[in-house]
Amino acid sequence: MTAITAQKAYEKFFQLLSDVNDSSTPIIIVNDDENKNAVLVSEDDWNSLQETLYLYSIPGMVESIIKAGKEPLSEYTPYDPNEEW
Repeated sequence: MTAITAQKAYEKFFQLLSDVNDSSTPIIIVNDDENKNAVLVSEDDWNSLQETLYLYSIPGMVESIIKAGKEPLSEYTPYDPNEEW
């Protein structure tokens, strides 16, 4: 992960926005004055992180996803938009 000072981040803010969106690589913004840092991430990556945290919060969800990922595709039924629920 790239680290940049708060002053440099201020100077290059619009380029940093473009960079995190293009590369999905977060950037650490270092604030030496207060010794408190921040991380700049794209909105898409932030939403992905939030979704992952949500899924991890549901008991048994992670295990269910892992189990489903190990099943052969031949066992799946194709989606039928006309199927009644």
